[in-house]
Amino acid sequence: MELSEQEVIRRESLQKMRDLGINPYPADEYVVTGYSTDIKSTFVDEQTADAEWYTSKPVRIAGRLMSRRIMGKASFVEIQDSKGRIQVYVSRDDIQAPTPEGETATTAEQQMYNVVFKKLLDIGDFVGIEGFVFRTQMGEISVHAQKLTVLAKSLRPLPIVKYKDGVAYDGFTDPEQRYRQRYVDLVVNEGVKDVFLKRATIIRTMRQVFDEAGYTEVETPMLQAIAGGASARPFITHHNALDVDMYMRIATELYLKRLIVGGFEGVYEIGRNFRNEGMDRTHNPEFTCMELYVQYKDYNWMMSFTEQLLEKIAIAVNGTTEVKIGDNIVNFKAPYRRLPILEAIQEKTGYDLSTMTEDEIRQVAKKYGVEDTDKMGKGKLIDEIFGETCEGTFIQPTFITDYPVEMSPLTKMHRSKPGLTERFELMVNGKELANAYSELNDPIDQYERFVEQMKLADKGDDEAMIIDHDFMRALEYGMPPTSGIGIGIDRLAIFMTGQPSIQDVLLFPTMKPEK
Repeated sequence: MELSEQEVIRRESLQKMRDLGINPYPADEYVVTGYSTDIKSTFVDEQTADAEWYTSKPVRIAGRLMSRRIMGKASFVEIQDSKGRIQVYVSRDDIQAPTPEGETATTAEQQMYNVVFKKLLDIGDFVGIEGFVFRTQMGEISVHAQKLTVLAKSLRPLPIVKYKDGVAYDGFTDPEQRYRQRYVDLVVNEGVKDVFLKRATIIRTMRQVFDEAGYTEVETPMLQAIAGGASARPFITHHNALDVDMYMRIATELYLKRLIVGGFEGVYEIGRNFRNEGMDRTHNPEFTCMELYVQYKDYNWMMSFTEQLLEKIAIAVNGTTEVKIGDNIVNFKAPYRRLPILEAIQEKTGYDLSTMTEDEIRQVAKKYGVEDTDKMGKGKLIDEIFGETCEGTFIQPTFITDYPVEMSPLTKMHRSKPGLTERFELMVNGKELANAYSELNDPIDQYERFVEQMKLADKGDDEAMIIDHDFMRALEYGMPPTSGIGIGIDRLAIFMTGQPSIQDVLLFPTMKPEK
């Protein structure tokens, strides 16, 4: 491996530290008593009654060295810890004279002198600082170092982002580099870590709402004999011990419904799904989804529950129900508009598909640029027409309801509208965020729906479902009336954090192999 000049210099500094008796990768625990942002928010002034506390009780901080400047007998460094940055002041007068050449540094003061004033520290190194808090003549709250401990030596130079008049220069901004080297992106680019802290808040709030409602978090298989619960192309793998092909799950639905059969009041899972399909700014082959199933509920109840859930998440993440997504201000405050899908299509196109035959609907689909219509059934055609003409127009949260039965093989028939089902999709900022049903619990009807799906597969639809006989057996034991919903966590994170793509809310998105 050919090293750059900077990498060579850092390795030389590493060896010099070892020659001076300094372990650049110590194993000891380093106890931290303060964090940058907390210190700066609580410190008042040395002249107040708190002065004695700050000078008599040293703080211990640790973090990555992000800048360094030596000014005669003083050195100023900036430390970045897990919460932010703070300046550290090192005075030559506070430490003993340097160790003579050829001798090993024996005291903490000598070691601090060597690593600071002999410039053995580099940007990116991890250090621990023990000292007291004060305010410099320039008014900056800082830590006056009395002891410095090297915690880890960095052997690669970080890209240094420089700011002038609020503009970043020499930034680590190439999207592919940022996504591939997220560890660097998190260190040098402001705001990136906040996105993932907000994502964690989304999931934490969701769990809190479900747990308070009395629902149970569970885990179901990610490796499945049948890829069921959604219409999607699966990843296929091989189980050597059983000598059978298996599938990475595309949804958790059918296993969660088995648990409702088994007697749980409500179950949910937040976990990874895998779909062997395209990649773009809103899709990643592996993604995080939440699915929730509650007995004795229907899709009307689920709509009300969902809008209350999203309102709470928006407030927890952003302190308000209004979120800026691109150029749009989206308000997650309940209630949301509810609009049947066929009425939505008629509202946008003028066509009343409810009165048309499959061939007539196929002609409408072709008019709006839908391709390969001969492989599609009526439901798929309607779904494609909606996607081409309507989906992108719903900016504010809108429940699109009452889908045709051909589009919804796991959904209960509508109680008053023949040919339709009790299903909704939640549209936000022109994209689907959630999909929910009054779940089909009639095993005979369910089996017939699966048979129809197999006919679509024979016509060439590689996303059609296949029959899961064990799930059918579970339904035959009896499943109570149930409502279920799936929410894409990644897309919800895009909306709640105002990010432009799914890659910006995944710590490590799927990438082409690096050359």
